[in-house]
Amino acid sequence: MPAVIDPKGATLRQEAVPAAFAEGGDKRNAMFRAVFRELSNARAGTASTKRRDEVSGGGRKPWRQKGTGRARQGSIRSPQWRHGGVVFGPKPRSFEVSLNKKERKVAMRAALSDRFQADAVTILATDGLALEKTKEMAALLFGSAKAAKAGPRTMVVFHEDEYAQAGAQLVRTGRNLPRVAVTHTGALDVKDVLGYGRLVLTTAAFEHLSAAFAPAPAAKASA
Repeated sequence: MPAVIDPKGATLRQEAVPAAFAEGGDKRNAMFRAVFRELSNARAGTASTKRRDEVSGGGRKPWRQKGTGRARQGSIRSPQWRHGGVVFGPKPRSFEVSLNKKERKVAMRAALSDRFQADAVTILATDGLALEKTKEMAALLFGSAKAAKAGPRTMVVFHEDEYAQAGAQLVRTGRNLPRVAVTHTGALDVKDVLGYGRLVLTTAAFEHLSAAFAPAPAAKASA
C-alpha cells in the first residue's frame, strides 16, 4: 500500500492500491516492446558515412597492375586505404518503431503494477506545497540533502494540468538533484517507470493514472 506524505515528508496515511494495478501479470514482452520503441524513436538516425564512390579523388590507378612487386590497387579511395570509402557504413535512416495503442497501454499498466507491487510508490499531497530551494526538495524526498546523494533513483510525476501550481515548483527544485527526475502524466512513459526505483506521484497524478487504467465495467447480460 503506497504511503501518502504531506509537503514536509510526514506520512499521513496508507492508500489502497488501485484495482488497475493490483495484479500485474506476466507482461514482460509488452514492456520490452514498449521500451524498445521509446528508445528507438528517440534516435535521430542522422549518422552518415561516404562510400568509395562518394569520396573525392582516386580516379587514377595508383600504379600499374604488374611488375612493381606490390599488391594490385585500382584506387587510393578503396576501403583499405587511408581516407578511403567506408564499407557498409551508416546512412541516414529512420529508427521509428510502431506499436499499437492497446499494447502500449498494457505495457504501461504492467510497469505501474510492478512499481505498486514492489511497494515503490509514494503519493505526495500537494495542498500547501511551497518549495523554494533544492535542499527542501531533497528533504521532502529523502529526509536530508546528504541522503539525497545516495538515495534511490526517484521519478516525480505530477498531473500536466497542475504545472502552474505544484508542477513548476517540483521541476525547479528537482532539476539539480542527480538522482531525481521530474515529469508529468502526459510525458510519462514505460522506460521512465521501469528505469527508476521509486515513483512519487502527486495526488492529482495518482488519481489520473488510476482512472486512466481502471478496468472497464463488465457488460450486463441480456435477458
